[in-house]
Amino acid sequence: MRDYLRRLTGQVRNDDADRHLAYVLTFVAGAANAGGFLAVQQYTSHMSGIVSSVADSIALGDIEFALTGIGAFASFVAGAGLSAILVNWGKRHSHQSVYAFPLVIEALLLLCFGIMGSNLSKHEWLFIPATVTILCFIMGLQNAVITKLSSARIRTTHITGMTTDMGIELGKLFYWNITRDDIGKPLVRADRAKLKIHSSLVFLFFTGGIVGAVGFRSAGFGATIILAGVLFATSALPLFDDVRTMWQRTLTR
Repeated sequence: MRDYLRRLTGQVRNDDADRHLAYVLTFVAGAANAGGFLAVQQYTSHMSGIVSSVADSIALGDIEFALTGIGAFASFVAGAGLSAILVNWGKRHSHQSVYAFPLVIEALLLLCFGIMGSNLSKHEWLFIPATVTILCFIMGLQNAVITKLSSARIRTTHITGMTTDMGIELGKLFYWNITRDDIGKPLVRADRAKLKIHSSLVFLFFTGGIVGAVGFRSAGFGATIILAGVLFATSALPLFDDVRTMWQRTLTR
């Protein structure tokens, strides 16, 4: 189990580790997205809707709502940017926790979301914008992690892209190759492995959304502790290995 967790978020990667980590992060993203909607009535995982809402708000003269959307967009970009900085810094220093460290930050931010969420009714003017900002930052952070480690083959919050890839592969799967014009030409074949991965990711995002909505409705913002615990569990060992290595180097000096 320890070796599996080390491979899951460690520096040395393989396709299985990338895929399994994507499964975990997609589930967490779906749960956090659903929980965030229950908290602030806004989905924070997709920038398409937020950018469109900004455009609509500007056209309708609702500058306050437009600024909120711009802030959410900037927060998502900042999260992705921080993830890239941390991953590249970790690679340059040959850290085992190159992908684990951003996930620890995400776990801490989820706990912050839970703490702020419990105070939404007291200071809505402050905590609702802050909650949206944190959730968008989280989504950008984790989406960039899986994008970096998979060389942009996998995303965890971009369901539109995954659904598009599913449609493309399904089109190939059901393409009828046996016609007179197809003789002597390469057959159209679906990438079944790719279809399976993206179908699984969409299903896990959906399942995470159900679990997150039910969890937040029944346990309130305490549900964020479970999500943060999942992220801590997947990222703790590589981070511990780096801390131990740094400590040993300090003792030998």
